[in-house]
Amino acid sequence: MNLDGLCAVVVGGTSGIGRAIALGFAREGAHVIASSRSAEGVAETASAIEALGGSTISQTSDVTDRDSLVRLLDASVARFGGVDILVNAAGITKREPTLDVSEETWDHILDVNVTGTLRACQVFGKHMIDRGKGRIINLASLSTFVAFTEVTAYCCSKAAVGALTRSLAVEWAPYGVLVNAIAPGVFPTALNSKIIDSPRGQELKLRTPMSRFGDADELVSAALYLASDASTFTTGQILVVDGGFLASGVNQ
Repeated sequence: MNLDGLCAVVVGGTSGIGRAIALGFAREGAHVIASSRSAEGVAETASAIEALGGSTISQTSDVTDRDSLVRLLDASVARFGGVDILVNAAGITKREPTLDVSEETWDHILDVNVTGTLRACQVFGKHMIDRGKGRIINLASLSTFVAFTEVTAYCCSKAAVGALTRSLAVEWAPYGVLVNAIAPGVFPTALNSKIIDSPRGQELKLRTPMSRFGDADELVSAALYLASDASTFTTGQILVVDGGFLASGVNQ
């Protein structure tokens, strides 16, 4: 599943799962642009990609700012001639009782997680459709399928990412653009660091048949499959990597 010579853009690629995927793609020969709002994170991740022998550029972006995504695409095309793979890994969450969630919080979470994914898909999808080929990998979640208490906005946003993935897959398949998603189980990242050591985190581990949390690198092979020629007849799918969580009922 090597990616020799392909160009991959990972939005939200400077931390957590996105960074692991960006570095995994670089190890497999891709030119990788890991982008986020953080100039420091972009520069650090670019150095890590180059240390692996990969080629890259440093370009910040913000999924709430369409123009910044256009600049990211333009810079990537100028350097590498085209973008073959897009990974949408930017996301935010906030735990709060639903009765207390303000419309501002609700709108912001959906704007980043859903509309931000749509913006990137539109900007890069148009480019891929014009080229007649491309792979888009969105980041879904366990909450695409099941609910978690007091993160209603996040759950709704990730359910929408699943629907968006399937919708775009159907619409863009005739143009050679394959759109899939990965739904990670519980993987310790900066986004969920407060949860991991809490009673909620222990409950999540208890409900995972493999009795542990995932390592971000364990998602890389799933992303490589969806990005490579191994998945030429796979589109509209949500690939779950969760240690058996969704398959599980009572474990004790």
